[in-house]
Amino acid sequence: MANAKERVVASCSFCLKPNDHVEKLVAGPGGHICDQCGDLGKRIIDSNPTRRPPRLAPWEHDVTLDDALASLPRMAAAGAQVESNLAQWVHKARELGATWAVIGESLGMTRQSAWERFSTES
Repeated sequence: MANAKERVVASCSFCLKPNDHVEKLVAGPGGHICDQCGDLGKRIIDSNPTRRPPRLAPWEHDVTLDDALASLPRMAAAGAQVESNLAQWVHKARELGATWAVIGESLGMTRQSAWERFSTES
């Protein structure tokens, strides 16, 4: 666990535990993974399943309505974290001299759409 005085700067994109509740948090493009989820992922990858591979998409599994509804806040939190990271990268690109047209092209949108979505100007 991180020092209690350490502030929360990010959360695991899988379990949503904040950085002050895990040993390590590794950043990637648009997401993070904690040591616990990384260990679980490694165990899954290293396992040798004898039956057919599982379907990867969670909504393809048999779940109840309660299970589906319980997943929505976690998915929304993960989406908000990715959106925040994207906004920070856009801000960094602007600091480095990128125009709104170049940013829009990079994101597959118009200059105007990029400006409306990421500009803090009025």
